[in-house]
Amino acid sequence: MSRYFINLLFLIITWSAFSQNKPIDLNPKDTIEYKQSYGLGLGIDLSRILTGALDDNYKGFEIVADYRLTQNLYLAAELGTEEKTRQEDLYNFTTSGNYIKLGVNKNTYANWYGEQNLIYMGGRLAFSTFDNTLNNYQYFDTNRYWSPDGFANGSDIPEKFSGLSATWIEGVFGTKVELFSNLYLGASIRLGLILSQKEDDDERFPNLWIPGFNKVTWDSNFGIGYNYSISYYLPLYKKKNKIKKKIENSTEPEGPPKPKERL
Repeated sequence: MSRYFINLLFLIITWSAFSQNKPIDLNPKDTIEYKQSYGLGLGIDLSRILTGALDDNYKGFEIVADYRLTQNLYLAAELGTEEKTRQEDLYNFTTSGNYIKLGVNKNTYANWYGEQNLIYMGGRLAFSTFDNTLNNYQYFDTNRYWSPDGFANGSDIPEKFSGLSATWIEGVFGTKVELFSNLYLGASIRLGLILSQKEDDDERFPNLWIPGFNKVTWDSNFGIGYNYSISYYLPLYKKKNKIKKKIENSTEPEGPPKPKERL
């Protein structure tokens, strides 16, 4: 019996000595995984709705969407419809049609963990199909004897020009801020450049306004636009962000260069 207790005591002393010699980890690893949410954002453009409510000569509606592809890269799209009536000096016309814009946004804002706010730059490729209707026009005449109060009437019969289109690219700068849980308010400024457009075959009436692009000037293919959106973010899954590798500076003196190894 005494031999049994002696052996047991020997095992306990040996295990205690082994546990004390075990090195202590001075840099314990964080076992908690920090994951970011990935999903789809859907919303509407408030600026077009507000403009339509204040201006009887305008109607418009736009759906905005983005999808988080990587940590800072988002696929983005806008789909809309617009109708605009304009009165110029000699004519009145209405343009109506649809458009779609596809591209990407690059987030440049460093969020705290759990935030999804954006300050981004991006680009779009846009395409629009539309119709022009010349509602009425007048003749320009320098001799105002017969019409002292205005130009001579041309026609009040509407004339429609169909099958028109335009393609352009946009540079985008914008932001999105979370107001409440998953509800975001956004704003963006857009600079567009027309790549190509199809006008009236008879060249009787040029494209002076393009849905989704805005006003077209005679001497430039550039245009400026903007939007104010409200959108809801739908989380689909979570993914751990990639951690950039840190290069630690060695305090040891550099030795002679090593010979190159053959492949």
